[in-house]
Amino acid sequence: MKDHARIDLSRVVGLLICVLAPSCAGQPPDVSSPAEPPAMAVAVGPIPGPVKTAEEKPNPFATDRSAAGQGRKLFVQFNCSGCHGGRAGGGMGPSLRDVDWMYGSSEAQIFSTIAQGRAHGMPSWQSKLTNTQIWMLVAYIKSLRTRMEPQPPTS
Repeated sequence: MKDHARIDLSRVVGLLICVLAPSCAGQPPDVSSPAEPPAMAVAVGPIPGPVKTAEEKPNPFATDRSAAGQGRKLFVQFNCSGCHGGRAGGGMGPSLRDVDWMYGSSEAQIFSTIAQGRAHGMPSWQSKLTNTQIWMLVAYIKSLRTRMEPQPPTS
């Protein structure tokens, strides 16, 4: 009976080794290069080397006041105020009314931040929002501290 248990245990160990070692199946390990970044990817931090101007996709709602209002509604509906404050003035998340932004304040960079998320708390919203909705949120965020801002703070 003990010999039988040893055989089963050795078979289990051998099977585990084959499963965990890709070369056991006669296949080389996968060392393919990482996929190309998506076309909408925008650098969010300092980039070493000379300054290069990247072609950024413009916000189709950049000057549309009603789209900024829709963005404000989305901001409330998706509880962005839970982190960024009711009027985007900051909370446990950063203020969106500031002029200095860690991940960039261009429309494309804001789009990327909303869509892809950022480390330390900002979730990715790409699976919950359409690109149109994200652009409307960008229009709202870019309208902050301007005459175009829908429902500005009273104080």
